[in-house]
Amino acid sequence: MADIGVDATDAGSKRSSSPDREIPIELIHPNPDQPRRSFDEEKLSDLAASIAAKGVLQPLIVRSAPGQTDRYEIVAGERRWRAAQRSGLHKIPVIVREFDDLEVLEVAIVENIQRDDLNAIEEAQGFRQLIDRFGHTQDQLSTVLGKSRSHVANLMRLLKLPDGVQDLLRNGQLSAGHARALINAEDPEALAALVVKNGLSVRETERLAKSSKAETPARPAKSKAAKDADTVALEGDLTAALGLAVQIKHENGAESGQISVKYQSLEQLDQLCALLSNGLER
Repeated sequence: MADIGVDATDAGSKRSSSPDREIPIELIHPNPDQPRRSFDEEKLSDLAASIAAKGVLQPLIVRSAPGQTDRYEIVAGERRWRAAQRSGLHKIPVIVREFDDLEVLEVAIVENIQRDDLNAIEEAQGFRQLIDRFGHTQDQLSTVLGKSRSHVANLMRLLKLPDGVQDLLRNGQLSAGHARALINAEDPEALAALVVKNGLSVRETERLAKSSKAETPARPAKSKAAKDADTVALEGDLTAALGLAVQIKHENGAESGQISVKYQSLEQLDQLCALLSNGLER
C-alpha cells in the first residue's frame, strides 16, 4: 500500500519526480478513476476568476499517461485544471510523479477526503474501489485515512440504496444521515421523495422508516412453545444489563440455543461492540 496517510502533495515524495514546470493544458486529461464526479459550478467559476487574476498558485500533480507519449494524467488537482480551462490559460504548472494505478487512486481519494471535497456517495465509491480492485479491508482504510471503521462501514452501506436515492444524496437534497435511515426501509425511494418534499429532519426520517416497516403485513408466525419462567427472567436480566432488547431461544431438553440482541440505531450497535470488546480484553 502507498503511504497515503499524508497530504496528497507530499505523498509519493520517495518516488521519482520532476520539478515544477508548465505543460500545455490540452496535453493533460483527468484520471478516469477519479472518485469525485460532481463539481460545484459556482465554486468552479469563482476559482476560474481567481486563476485569471493570479494564475494557478499550486501546481497539479500528474503522471505520464499510461500508453501515451507526451500526455499526462491528473493525480491531484482536477478542479484547478477545469478552472484553468475556463480562465483561458494555455499552460498550467505541474509536478510530474511516477505513480502506479493504486497510488493514483489512493492519493486522489485522500486529497479529496482531506479537503472534504467528496459527497458521501463519491467517498463510499472510492472506498469500494480500494476494496474491490486492490484488496484493502475496511480496517486498513480506516487506519490510513484517519477515519473510524464505523464511518467507513456506514458510508459503504449507502451503496445499497437505489440509484434514485443515491442521486438525491449526490445533489445535496438528502444528507448521509437521512440516507442511512432509509437503508432498511421497505420502499426507500418513495420515502426519500416524502423526506425531500416535506423537509423532514433525520430523526423524523428515522421514525418514518420505522413506521413504514411496522405497517407492512407480517408473515403468520409459526406456533411456538411458551418460554419457561427461567428463560423469561434471564432475558429480562440481560436486557436490563445491556440496555438492548434480548431474546433467548432454547429448546426444552437441549443443551444449545440462540441469543439475539436487537439494536435501534448504529450508536447502540457501537456501544454493544465496545461493551463486548471490553469484556474480551479482561
